[in-house]
Amino acid sequence: MKKHVLDFNDFSAAVVDLLYEFLGKKVSLQLVSSVKADHSGKLGTPAYLENWITTFSSVKAGESALSVTFDWDEDIGVPGAFIIKNFHQYEFYLKTLTLENVPGHDSIHFVCNSCVYPADKYKTDRIFFSNQAYLPNNTSEPLKFYREAELANLRGDGTGELKEWDRIYDYACYNDLGDPDRKDASYVSPILGGSVVYPYPRRGRTGRPCTKTDPNSESGLPLLESLNIYVPRDERFGHLKMSDFLAYELKSISQFLLSEYGNKSDSNSMEFDSFEDVQKIYEGGIKIPKSLTEGISLEFLKQVLPTDGEGLLKYPLLKIIEGNKSAWRTDEEFAREMLAGLNTVIIRGLHVFPPSSKLDPKVYGNQSSTITRKHIENKLEGMTIQDAIKTNRLFILDHHDTIMPYLRRINATPTKTYASRTLLFLQKDGTLKPLAIELRLPHPDGDKFGSISKVYTPAEQGVENSIWQLAKAYVAVNDSGIRQLITHWLHTHAVIGPIVIATNRQLSVLHPVYKLLHPHFRDTMNINAISRQILTNAKGIVESTLFPSVCAMEMSSLQYRDWVFPEQALPADLIKRQFSPYGLRLIIHDYPYAVDGLKIWSAIKTWVTDYCSFFYKADQMIQQDTELQAWWKEFREKGHADKKDEKCWPQMKTITELINSCTIIIWLASALHAATNFGQWPYAGFQPNRPTTSPRFMPEPGTEEYEELKSNPDKAFLKTIASQPQTLLGLSTIEILSRHTTDEVYLGQRENPEWTKNSEPLEAFKRFGRTLSGIEDQIQLTYHTPCFSLRVKVE
Repeated sequence: MKKHVLDFNDFSAAVVDLLYEFLGKKVSLQLVSSVKADHSGKLGTPAYLENWITTFSSVKAGESALSVTFDWDEDIGVPGAFIIKNFHQYEFYLKTLTLENVPGHDSIHFVCNSCVYPADKYKTDRIFFSNQAYLPNNTSEPLKFYREAELANLRGDGTGELKEWDRIYDYACYNDLGDPDRKDASYVSPILGGSVVYPYPRRGRTGRPCTKTDPNSESGLPLLESLNIYVPRDERFGHLKMSDFLAYELKSISQFLLSEYGNKSDSNSMEFDSFEDVQKIYEGGIKIPKSLTEGISLEFLKQVLPTDGEGLLKYPLLKIIEGNKSAWRTDEEFAREMLAGLNTVIIRGLHVFPPSSKLDPKVYGNQSSTITRKHIENKLEGMTIQDAIKTNRLFILDHHDTIMPYLRRINATPTKTYASRTLLFLQKDGTLKPLAIELRLPHPDGDKFGSISKVYTPAEQGVENSIWQLAKAYVAVNDSGIRQLITHWLHTHAVIGPIVIATNRQLSVLHPVYKLLHPHFRDTMNINAISRQILTNAKGIVESTLFPSVCAMEMSSLQYRDWVFPEQALPADLIKRQFSPYGLRLIIHDYPYAVDGLKIWSAIKTWVTDYCSFFYKADQMIQQDTELQAWWKEFREKGHADKKDEKCWPQMKTITELINSCTIIIWLASALHAATNFGQWPYAGFQPNRPTTSPRFMPEPGTEEYEELKSNPDKAFLKTIASQPQTLLGLSTIEILSRHTTDEVYLGQRENPEWTKNSEPLEAFKRFGRTLSGIEDQIQLTYHTPCFSLRVKVE
């Protein structure tokens, strides 16, 4: 793929490279022997790409197939790698090289998928290896030299600012979220990682200079250069995804909606007056007043907003309101979404009543729940609380301890919310119903005095019902923020980032474990890097649209303290949350995340077992694999350095430990990520169902807000969740984040069918794909519309 295709309109690159071809500055390739060697491997005679000038798009859009003719050299024997030198002025993207008509051998495939920059940009030659996998001690001497040299090159020396063409993978703390050089204190963000106070996984190093104000903070990029934040070149979005996706649209949306809309609107126009107003977003659209678009081009609006070109903000109709516009308000749907919605990994069995807190009572006082027997015991189908606990019928959605340490600071911002606990009961028909919601605020006299608590129970009529609806909304606000920050960002993106780095630094592309894991890391580093620029940064979209506001990343750091790698396995998670106290027999059968997830987990583990067992025949081989041991050590001690001393890490001494660890990594990067990300739009696309912030507290009797709640409960409800600008910004962000891109690769698929030469792993992978296809059919047959979509992104 040539430069002018990668950069769309950069036709000057095509002209310059044609000139270089005329001048004899071409692209050379040299074969490297896999069987014969001198001091650094036997090299063939250089050959050159042919017909660069006359070859345009001949494979599919954007791609070109070029020929190269090598002289056969018996001294080379079977080629195991090739060195490529680009003497043009610009880079190109190399997908594959296939050697045909090799005397005495089948075709030899090289899967490259990498940008090749001009040779003078590199300190060492670019080398690509064939698709044959080798353990380190099984690698031939000619290839071992290049294998080790390539890994050393990818690790770099830990110094200097990294440039676009660099391929260096290295670690850094999250010290670039703030901008301390600004005088505004709201742009200051703590450094995450490297301290007991703020532990965090590591991110990719960029080497940018430090800020003027704080030598420990890394300087940021100007807004218009955010897309150019350094990640190793092979980790950057493909040209299709870059055209589809994230940063420019999100930045533009946030600028437009928060600055233009917010600054030009009067306070009344920033609120929804009725649910009909909200539904217009999906049915007819919201007319943008001309005063808000003055000076903004129509083409700009079309690019950044879901608009029909006539100034209407319009989104596709959602299933959740398509058939029954009020079904989302029912207690049944409120409870169901804890098992089949966006954040299905928080709810757990309740085995202590009343619910207790793990917060230090010396700091936070008594934080035990004030929910009493009187609140719930008459709703347990005749059971006592102890009987319900013994028979695993009580459950809790508990966001209390996560939020309470930050609640005083959160409520000092425009956001007003509570720390919540929600109790639920498993009915005889197998469904959950909410019993009570507890909302707590910090004690006005100080944290050591505990907190102020109020308990709300279901009501079907009058103002009590309106209050109950608001109580559920505050729970949804908490759950939405926790899902985005913890379940989605921390537990999939942030924890996977250092695994990507360690894999590229310590496992050669020839290593079978690299070939197993690498597809699941696709785009992760790029997404994480852009996120630091526009989503999770100080005053970014996360702080603007989620309830934790300025405390968002600190809160995720607090939750990282409790992150334990083996507990990320789905079976271990279900047992810990008391959904499978008897092994893998589920207490709740209508729990799509668990029921469908266990099938997918089993399919992944079977595939990983078949694959790893092909290469490792005994535990001793695991222990003697120098690359594997270096990878595991670095993943723990550098990638997750703040948790390196914990005793819970697998030791990586057995095949079983390797299989379990790789299964967890693939689960986190594919299925768990899909379950927490791609369902965002169907559920959270309707803001009243999944509000993310609230500008005011629960109305109290005797206030104007309470009277409004009695006279116009819908308007009061809408005033309690986000304003129009926040809603529209949130919806635009959610729609983009949950979108499948045009170049998506799904679980059970590979971008290139020749990804390995080994036939047994290829057959095992085909079985894996067939198993997933069967699971998808079962899901669609059971739910009609998949609750756990198997269109699972590999990243």
